[in-house]
Amino acid sequence: MDLFLETDDDPKTIAFVAERNEHSDRGFRTPEFEKDRNALKAMIEREDRLIVPTRRGRWLFDFHRSKSNPLGIWRRLPADQEPRPEAAWETVFDVDAFCKQEGKRWIYSGAITSPYEPTRVLLILSEGGSDQLRLVEFDTETKTIVDGGFDTPPARAHAAWIGPDEIAYFGSVDEFSATRSGWPRVGRALKRGVRPQDAPILFEAGKDDVYGEAGIIDPLFWGGKPDERKIEVFTIGHEIGKSSLHVRDAGGNIHRLDLPTEADTDLNHTHLLWRAKTDERHPVGSLILQDFTPFGSEPLGKSRVLFTPKGGQSVSQFSLLKTWAVFVVSDRMVPKFFLLDLKKPDAAPQELPLPAGLQTVSFRLLDADLTLGEEILTVVGQGFLLPSTTYRLDLTDHSARPELVPTGSSPAYFDAEGMRSELFEAISEDGTKVPYHIVFPKSWTKGELPVLMYGYGGFAVPLSPVYSGAYGLWLGQGGAFVQAYIRGGGELGPDWHKTAKGKGRHKAFEDFVAVARDLVKRGYTKPSRIACNGGSNGGLLTSVMLTRYPKDFGAVWIGVPVIDMSRFHLFPAGKAWMDEYGNPEVADELDYMLTYSPLHQVKPASEVTYPPVYIESSTNDDRVHPSHARRFAKRLIDAGHQPFFREYGSGGHGGAGDTTEMAERWAMGASFLRQTIMAG
Repeated sequence: MDLFLETDDDPKTIAFVAERNEHSDRGFRTPEFEKDRNALKAMIEREDRLIVPTRRGRWLFDFHRSKSNPLGIWRRLPADQEPRPEAAWETVFDVDAFCKQEGKRWIYSGAITSPYEPTRVLLILSEGGSDQLRLVEFDTETKTIVDGGFDTPPARAHAAWIGPDEIAYFGSVDEFSATRSGWPRVGRALKRGVRPQDAPILFEAGKDDVYGEAGIIDPLFWGGKPDERKIEVFTIGHEIGKSSLHVRDAGGNIHRLDLPTEADTDLNHTHLLWRAKTDERHPVGSLILQDFTPFGSEPLGKSRVLFTPKGGQSVSQFSLLKTWAVFVVSDRMVPKFFLLDLKKPDAAPQELPLPAGLQTVSFRLLDADLTLGEEILTVVGQGFLLPSTTYRLDLTDHSARPELVPTGSSPAYFDAEGMRSELFEAISEDGTKVPYHIVFPKSWTKGELPVLMYGYGGFAVPLSPVYSGAYGLWLGQGGAFVQAYIRGGGELGPDWHKTAKGKGRHKAFEDFVAVARDLVKRGYTKPSRIACNGGSNGGLLTSVMLTRYPKDFGAVWIGVPVIDMSRFHLFPAGKAWMDEYGNPEVADELDYMLTYSPLHQVKPASEVTYPPVYIESSTNDDRVHPSHARRFAKRLIDAGHQPFFREYGSGGHGGAGDTTEMAERWAMGASFLRQTIMAG
């Protein structure tokens, strides 16, 4: 049995990881690997990169990695200055220096700003890139950690400020505070100097739920009076993708809002905006605006549908500001941007014209909170071959026509001249049309094009075109990049996801291989020239490609994968995935999962020849335990195959680290591709 690989400190586990790491390092750390690593590291450390700042009080803030600060610095600039790379940025928090002082690796993961004192924040520090988060109170004016301030123990956690001296803290600091999935369920009103376990409870989700969280809407947010009540909103995540909203009424009692559990939501002090994920009340995928009276006997009032998707359409992002509703629609993978003025009763959403050529559009508030009395969005547009560009969208004047004003552009990380991107469709086994993008290098030979395919296909996560220096390196070396929008993801709306849940999971696999076969059918390439790559649920996807469709791929690159469908639920985070995959404790659900579970589908080398495979993971991955990857590698070896396996000592599930570590991970995979599908 290989279950010893589930124990990180077992001597046999340590020996296995060390031996396989040495084997992969010996094979991949070539002069070309070093060239790729150094090129990627230089891209991450570029001083002229695009800056997308956040405003707090009278300052603009930016997180920046550089050659001298590979873990990064948090820096600021007066808000009346343009956030250019050459501006006089001032360091506020030096992560490298902090880690040296503490003698421990922390990864900066953001900051939670106090709306009462914008100079006060909770720094979010990840322990080595894991999901264990420490919240540390920091004064951005004095540029110091607050003496005696909030400093929570590392745990799965999140928080919201509920007063100048108090936060709503959800943290899995003990068994009582955590759901069965290991995420926080108990929210406490935490004051400085008090242990989380000793703070009074604000709200509790159930032990069998996935998580609980809180949000506070203060009168400060909408220009209200100091004596007006704060709106306390609590969320329970019952399963991934299923949740309920609760508010505390005028009498202090907490009531659940009358909404479907399968809905994505946002709210402000007057309205609630939600996207239907079933047709329980409105057509699936519809975006609904509803009146919200938090302290009334009926908190939710009149509703109207702002958008109902047609074929190939979905709402990809939406948000409520103080006086605007904003949303982005993907229309057959082309973005469209809409605004609704909440000050104008019954006004219809207006489409905002976008610059030509954008394949992806997203937005966020410039301000870290809504207390400045302004609604200014930073809009980011990009494409596979189009560097990211930022635009300022000022919505403060309701009498003016909203207009996108360019504010900055990313430098070009590669020469895209002569390259092109195309959107195609493949036909899956059941006749479903599956969209995918292909990005072509400058020159290539028909039928011999090396192709790197990327996919995810789970948990309603939508993929979209991004501008990437790493992909640019691949394109520059003569490879093509394909991104497949398979079922299980959220690219074409809620039903695109649901079709591949549970006992429909095989449809995601069929979609992905259909794209690979479509590339061959169109004459671009052949199976031996196609590699597939994916991480987490995408690691499951690519592992299934290896065991189920070995003749359709020339190489398989698997990252932080879910592999053993019979035991994934025995690790805390895995319990949250049962709604997505199935419950291994239920016989017929387990039987179905075993039909594709990569660990159980490995066949001996005497029966099947698998394409070359590279499996990577992280020792401190506390979301998908590295034993999935370890056991898969060992099962392949025991069956007579020769996989490459690399386990990194830190980085967690997302591969976080310093600039060298992040560059090295991609360069190792690129080295694997160069020796397989590039070599012919």
